[in-house]
Amino acid sequence: MNREKILGPVGSAENDDRSLRPQRMSEMVGQREVFERLEIAVQAARQREEPLGHILFDGPPGLGKTTFATCIPHELGVPIEMTSGAALRAPKDLIPYLTNIQDRAILFIDEIHRIPANVEEYLYTAMEDFRIDLVLGDGLNARTINMTIKPFTLIGATTRAGMLTGPLRDRFQMREHLDFYSVEELTQIIKGNAKILQMEIDDESANEIAIRSRSTPRIANNRLRCVRDYVTARADGKIDPDVTRAALLKWEIDTLGLDKMDRKYLETLIGVFHGGPAGVEAIAHTINTASDTLIDEVEPFLLRTAMVVRTPRGRVATQRAFDHMGMSGKPVDIDDESVGDDQDTLFT
Repeated sequence: MNREKILGPVGSAENDDRSLRPQRMSEMVGQREVFERLEIAVQAARQREEPLGHILFDGPPGLGKTTFATCIPHELGVPIEMTSGAALRAPKDLIPYLTNIQDRAILFIDEIHRIPANVEEYLYTAMEDFRIDLVLGDGLNARTINMTIKPFTLIGATTRAGMLTGPLRDRFQMREHLDFYSVEELTQIIKGNAKILQMEIDDESANEIAIRSRSTPRIANNRLRCVRDYVTARADGKIDPDVTRAALLKWEIDTLGLDKMDRKYLETLIGVFHGGPAGVEAIAHTINTASDTLIDEVEPFLLRTAMVVRTPRGRVATQRAFDHMGMSGKPVDIDDESVGDDQDTLFT
C-alpha cells in the first residue's frame, strides 16, 4: 500500500535542493483569492476546534494543489495522511486510513478521480457521518459492523474534475479551481527558490525563466534547476541573462516556452498538413508518437496559447504558429463552413 504520513509542522530542513515547496500558505505566491478563502476557513476551524470542511482542488498539473494540501495541516497543527487515487484499488486499501486517522487530521488523496466506484462509496458515509461499515465473513456467515471514526478532513486533488461523480463532488464543502500564474508571480517564485538553492539570480534572468515556464510553477522550478546545472558546469556558477538564455537553448526551450516536441508537432501540422485541418492520429503517426502523448502533454499548451485550434475536422494551426515557427503559408479560415463538415479525420 502506497502510504505516506507526515506528523505536525515540517521544519525548515525540508527546504533544501529536494523540495522547493512552501511549508506555509503565507509563503505561497499567487492564487490569492483561493488563499484568502482558505485562510478564513482554517482560522474558523481553529477557533471552533472543529475539523476543517472537506476541500477539493482542481486544475492543471503543477499549479499548487498538493502544496495547498500540505500547507493546511501545518496551519492547523494536525497530522496529514497522504495517498493517491490509483493506490486505492479496493475498500481494504482505504479502511486503514480511515480507522487509524487522528482527530481533526487531514487525509489527502491525490488524483482522486482515479478512485474506483466501490472505494468511492466507502467515502460517502465517512465524509458525512464519520462512520464506515465493515463486512466480516462471507455468505451466510457475513455480518456488518458499523464503526465510528474520528472526525477528519478529506482533501482531494484532481486534474480532471469532470471525471468525479456528482455524489462525491457534492460532499466537498469547498471546491477551489487553481489558475495559471502570471510572469510576475513566476518571477517572484523563481527568485525565492533560487535563494533556497543557494543561487544568486538577477531580475532579468529570473524573468527570462518565468516567460518560458508556461505559467506553471512546477515547470519554472524545473527550468531553474536546468539553468543551475548549466551555470555550475559551464559558467563557473555565475548566472546572467546571456547565460540563462544559453542554458534554456541547450535544453531546447524557446522564447515562448515551447520544447522540442511542441515544435515538432507544429512543424508537422504546418509543413506536412499545410496548417490543417488534420486529425491528431495522423499527426501522431507522422511524428511516430502516441496520440495520447500529444493530447495530454503537447496540445494543452498549444491550445491555450492560441497556436492551434480544434475544429470538427481536426487541428488547425493559427497565424501565430506560422509566425513563431517562421514557416511560410497561410492558415486555413476556421470560419469556412467546409472546415466543419466531418468529424476528426485521420488524413485531410
